Amino acid sequence: MAKTKQGPEFEIEVDGDPYIWRLQRRPQWSSDANAFRGMAIAVRHSEGQREAVVEFPAGPQPRYGAPQLKPEQIDPALVARAIASALAVGWEPHSRGKTVAIVVDETGA
Repeated sequence: MAKTKQGPEFEIEVDGDPYIWRLQRRPQWSSDANAFRGMAIAVRHSEGQREAVVEFPAGPQPRYGAPQLKPEQIDPALVARAIASALAVGWEPHSRGKTVAIVVDETGA
């Protein structure tokens, strides 16, 4: 199986624990729902295996020709709140299993 390009990973600390996150999906049009979808980030504990994909709402559509969102532009405080929200709803980063999808609001809560 071919390995897909995933992009750069970033380290962040939440409640004293180290996590690694990356931009999973940029805001984009969805072909199945014919609607605009928000960004999603993939998060895992630096010592854990189980990943969570945190999905954000769509927000306003970018103008035609606007530059794409880059991972470096995402506010670390937003990522930290999203990770804390994922933990609050029951994501267990040290457990084994399938990737968990968690939906948060635009503030990451």
